Amino acid sequence: MALTGIEIFKLLPKTNCQECGVPTCMAFAVKLAAGQAELDSCPYVSKEAREKLEEASAPPIRPVVIGSGEGALKVGGETVIFRHEKTFVNKPGIGLLITDAMSDAEVDSRLKTFKELEYERVGLLLKADIVAVKDTTGDAQKFTGMIEKVKHSGIKNLVLMSDKTEVLKAGVKAAADCKPLIYAATNENLEELGRLALEHSCPLAVKGNGLGEVAAMTSRLTDMKLKDIVVDTGARKLSQAFQDHIAMRRAALVDRVRPLGFPTIVFPCEMTDDPVQEAVIASTFIPKYGGIIILSAIAGHNLFPLVLQRMNIYTDPQRPMATTEGIYEINNPDENSPVLITSNFSLTYFIVSGEVESSRVPAWLLIKDTEGLSVLTAWAAGKFVADAIAPFVKKCGIEGKIKHRKLVIPGAAATISGELDEELKDWEVQIGPREAAHITPFLKNLTSGKQ
Repeated sequence: MALTGIEIFKLLPKTNCQECGVPTCMAFAVKLAAGQAELDSCPYVSKEAREKLEEASAPPIRPVVIGSGEGALKVGGETVIFRHEKTFVNKPGIGLLITDAMSDAEVDSRLKTFKELEYERVGLLLKADIVAVKDTTGDAQKFTGMIEKVKHSGIKNLVLMSDKTEVLKAGVKAAADCKPLIYAATNENLEELGRLALEHSCPLAVKGNGLGEVAAMTSRLTDMKLKDIVVDTGARKLSQAFQDHIAMRRAALVDRVRPLGFPTIVFPCEMTDDPVQEAVIASTFIPKYGGIIILSAIAGHNLFPLVLQRMNIYTDPQRPMATTEGIYEINNPDENSPVLITSNFSLTYFIVSGEVESSRVPAWLLIKDTEGLSVLTAWAAGKFVADAIAPFVKKCGIEGKIKHRKLVIPGAAATISGELDEELKDWEVQIGPREAAHITPFLKNLTSGKQ
């Protein structure tokens, strides 16, 4: 039976150390009771209290880690049904399917593409996360050889797939150091694969025929003390898989059905032969609760929209997206190129940098950390003002890159120009346009000497 916040609070150390990220132990207890925090966040809880609290405070959807080390993939751990309620936390892993029947040349090409396709946006690196190695030949030697090939390429996040238990055992032995996801336990081999997962401390996927069968299987595994479980409901039609994912999320969060409180794995690659349709299916499960999404192939035209969609869905809606503070070079600037400055609100950065790039005028763009606020909002909050901008300009390193001392500020922040003149006595502060659309003519006039 779930404990109340007060009951949980009585078992906590009451140090108010804030190391859990919450101001007080009482607030932490309330979050635990609501399933919005993990007990592991408290470093001082006693062993006795942990035993009492672990079941009551476990998140409604268990977080599962696949892989080891810094790049491991963490899925699950979600606490809300809709993103606007709070935020989605652990983004779904996008995976590539490789089989042991593929030629070495094809595998090498796929792995090369998997590793090279990376996109940087607002300081985030967007890429695929995991490789599923599938046994299609029934040959354990071929399967382990393919696993070694993938590991040798530097990829450590793996799903090992086979319907033959002996082949899976060989594969897990070859990849045990990577803590792969074992796929998949069925009613026939559940206990055997459960013991295999426990022996090697690996997560295990279960594949059933509908939610009822899946819930029964996860219950049997948790009785074996196996907690790291991933669910495949068995549906291979979009409509049914979509319904299953929504039903699982609601059952886990609203009805607290523990046997369905696990992340999922879904296979768009097995739902269609059309690559475009496959990408559309994958995009359905990014907002609607897919934990791991396996594709038959990865290319720029299908990966980029998916990782961009994932970034948009899995960023905190209560916090503005921000660009990293620093100096940005646009159009290969030199020591005589103009210097502009603006806030680190990502939309501001993309609009301003795009206009500067379109002007074809080489320029330095300084991005000041304003905690993701736009220029006017940051000015009103005291984050884009003279006494904040001046130290940044002096310390960022731009003075070593240019001969002149001229700084262009946004027209919307023209009121700070006088104060900036006082703070930056060696600099000439110039007021730029209020609208980004006017940046191109402004820069062309500036560099031609008309201003």
